Amino acid sequence: MVALESEGVNGGQAAAGCRRIMWMASDPKRDLFRHTLATLAYRGGKAVRGAPPEFAAYRAAQTTRTPGQILAHIGDLLAWSLSVAKGKEEWFNSPPLPWDQEVARFFAALELFEAYLASDAPLHESAEKLFQGPIADALTHVGQIAMLRRMAGCAMKGENYHRADIVPGRVGPGQTPPHREFD
Repeated sequence: MVALESEGVNGGQAAAGCRRIMWMASDPKRDLFRHTLATLAYRGGKAVRGAPPEFAAYRAAQTTRTPGQILAHIGDLLAWSLSVAKGKEEWFNSPPLPWDQEVARFFAALELFEAYLASDAPLHESAEKLFQGPIADALTHVGQIAMLRRMAGCAMKGENYHRADIVPGRVGPGQTPPHREFD
């Protein structure tokens, strides 16, 4: 629900000079999708935060992607998802940037997508399709980065994500610290 205030006028509205609060229903699917994007930002931020720059090139096996390649792919997924939402589907295969730049690109892509979702611009694809494809894929890849951190010897701590302070709209690098972490 979104509260809107309007100045009262004649015609059955609030008296002149008084404020009347009107409620507009928000789209519950879009709201849940925005929460999912904030969840991706929180979990992705945790997976990349504190990783040393050399982690970007870690390779678990000869044929696996490096964390830098995975994070670049997540950035591509987010850019593609936004293009689909706008009705102008476009895909890029971006080469990985240095780790800190790729992390910044991840959050920038989330912020662009969040701004679009927070606007009243139409979605040209259903929230369900956007979730089941690129966003679910991005969440999977965040898990891969977390697993690779442990394998590379720079593990991140676990936490109870149910208790995490995840808020729609908070998709940048400034996430709330975890309530309680564990090994």
